[in-house]
Amino acid sequence: MINYILYSRSPLFWVLFHVALGAISTLTPWVFIAWFYFVLLTTGINLLRRTDGTFVPLVFLISYATSFELLARMSRTSPFVPYELGKYLLLVLLLFGILKGHRRGYIGWLMLALLLPGAFFDLADETTFKNIVFNLIGPINVALAVVFFSRQEIEKDAFIDTIRLMFYPLVSVLAFVILKTPNLETVEFNLGANFETSGGFGTNQVSTALGLGAFFVFLFWRKNWQLTGYRWLDLAMLLLFIFRGLVTFSRGGMIGGALGILLLLLLDSGNLVGEKAFKPVRTVVTALPVLLVIVFTFIYADKLTGGLLAQRYQGETAGTLAGRKEKTLNVLTSNRLQIFIDDLELWKAHPVLGVGVGASRHLRNDTKGFLSHVETSRLLSEHGLLGLIYFIILVGLGVRIFRRTRNEHFGAILLALFMIAFFTTLHAAMRTYVSPLLFGLSLLSVNEMDLIEEES
Repeated sequence: MINYILYSRSPLFWVLFHVALGAISTLTPWVFIAWFYFVLLTTGINLLRRTDGTFVPLVFLISYATSFELLARMSRTSPFVPYELGKYLLLVLLLFGILKGHRRGYIGWLMLALLLPGAFFDLADETTFKNIVFNLIGPINVALAVVFFSRQEIEKDAFIDTIRLMFYPLVSVLAFVILKTPNLETVEFNLGANFETSGGFGTNQVSTALGLGAFFVFLFWRKNWQLTGYRWLDLAMLLLFIFRGLVTFSRGGMIGGALGILLLLLLDSGNLVGEKAFKPVRTVVTALPVLLVIVFTFIYADKLTGGLLAQRYQGETAGTLAGRKEKTLNVLTSNRLQIFIDDLELWKAHPVLGVGVGASRHLRNDTKGFLSHVETSRLLSEHGLLGLIYFIILVGLGVRIFRRTRNEHFGAILLALFMIAFFTTLHAAMRTYVSPLLFGLSLLSVNEMDLIEEES
């Protein structure tokens, strides 16, 4: 079924199909459940029958199926489609691919081994098996993604199709949010995240999806890849993703998308391999329509919210405006900095093995009971020195991707994917599919020989 989606002559049809899927999901989850299992079973059976050439079809299935995680949560499909679909499905499909022989990223095995000791003790004596899975499966998926994706070659067209498949479920999320949100003129905006404008679901997760969707639209627009088939419609979709993401008042996801766009503007040559990466004049000219869309969308959203949106991104709160609270970095990060500091204090007290998976929230001084939103500090506090090594390996993979940006046509895109994944771990830890999947895709080697021949 996925091949039928990709090789249809009408890409606009599939965009509209996923708009309809998101719209219907606001009324009933059953259509989505039926579609999800239809795609999963038809594609899965085909994979099981194949004896060779399974890597790319499996990447397609991983990218498309796991990206439905948020829509499944929003439309309340559990238990028919599990609430944490992305985690479990990504784990199963990565293991399937590894068992099929796709395992070149051997450093991922070390990353996996570094995580395991922390699962066998709990200094708080309050962690349950469910909490261990909740905290550990994200980093495990990253390790397995490193094993599965690293040093695997993929044709440029297949890579583009992979991004397109990730994009379609985000269109469904956008449609769901638009239809579930009341008239924006009736919404009471304040200086906190707004559940009304996120379709009644978690603002951080929704803004992450919308920010990622905006990045994908910009990527297709800049590279002149076919998305809807109409450039003006692509720009209109970019406007919708940005606008709806902004009015959730959840900043992390939108900043992550903006970071990806900025990296593409600065590092993507746009044409031949080996060409000078950053050309200021051409960069500004080619990106001007998109930049204008972004600026005017922000201005309109800020006006609609009575100037509160700009204040929100400046880190203002009701307390800071009233003079009751000082605007500090901790206020700006919605208390994430204090959680980070408390995690470091736990690491200082237990430097070698940490306090055990899931125990940090029960042992912190000032932020007891709060979940870690910064994966780095959670790795340190709960895994100790082993978590630090895990983090260093992950950063090292990012450095390796950065070094490739000057010599590979897709290097800037891969780096942007890595940085969006990394930034997501700083505000949403690794509790969704976004970081593990994007980390994995960023490690691919895109075969661009046909691209060079076309442009030479």
